[in-house]
Amino acid sequence: MKDLIALAGWDGATVQAALELGLDVKRRPAAYGDALAGRTLIMLFEKPSLRTRVSFETGMSQLGGHAIHYDLGGSPLGAGKETVADTARVLSRYVDAIMARLFSHAAIEELARHATVPVINGLTDDAHPTQVLADLLTIQEKKGRLAGLTMAYLGDSRNNVTHSLLAGCARVGMNLRVGCPPDPAFAPAPAVLAAAREAAQATGARLEVVHEARAAADGADVVYTDSWMSYHIDPAEAEARVGALGPYRVDTALMQAARPDAIFMNCLPAQRGVEQTAEVLDGPQSVVFDQAENRLHMHKAVLVLLLRGAEGASR
Repeated sequence: MKDLIALAGWDGATVQAALELGLDVKRRPAAYGDALAGRTLIMLFEKPSLRTRVSFETGMSQLGGHAIHYDLGGSPLGAGKETVADTARVLSRYVDAIMARLFSHAAIEELARHATVPVINGLTDDAHPTQVLADLLTIQEKKGRLAGLTMAYLGDSRNNVTHSLLAGCARVGMNLRVGCPPDPAFAPAPAVLAAAREAAQATGARLEVVHEARAAADGADVVYTDSWMSYHIDPAEAEARVGALGPYRVDTALMQAARPDAIFMNCLPAQRGVEQTAEVLDGPQSVVFDQAENRLHMHKAVLVLLLRGAEGASR
């Protein structure tokens, strides 16, 4: 295991090891203060970022290493003057790891194929594995377990977060009900859903797609939603999308369909009154800021896991 490109590429044991390490990094930060001393991470950004950039950069600093922020908009790669393969080969001579936040998932797969150092997917249009690892860490903290719990995901479901949640829940034995419109444009990609269901056979996780919000939320331990306007979506589509997704907005009544101790999650940024109401986002069941904080701890764990693994493999 050299890279983290998608959770579909990790088995359940690796996901569990990463989560255990994330919890330990959070509980004992001083024990990891020089874990990556002298190491350098380059962060390639094609998409804008707040949490991803700050958590990875801070994480490398707290691990004793160094992070470089690089905007691809002004690079030879971004200008089409250099190939992904050549970029990967060059960067592998300079740094110890690459984190990339890109539009094309095929591009990060190519980056990983040609890089000789670990490559981490900080987000593509198809997958957001580091986010979902932080989500699972948050649920583990709040609920004390993952296996056997039920998550309801509501809203636009043909996106990177839903796809990674399917893969992640399948590997930890968590049930996932996706509540979305019947229009295929809002549903998980069929190939992603099929692969997740195959992986879920090993853990007993139940992965369902339903088209009624209350049916998804009924008795859930976790209620999750995400932006209805991902970075690659034309702003001109906003009105139509809000109209189609409005029945899946998470409000107080929908939260009441879940278990009384259910937690509410959104990976942020969030728009109050759009994918959820302000009462839910700012209410007592919301854990969105704990979820955001755990990006830092989980990113540190992923860096330690991959870089120490790469170090061992080189010896």
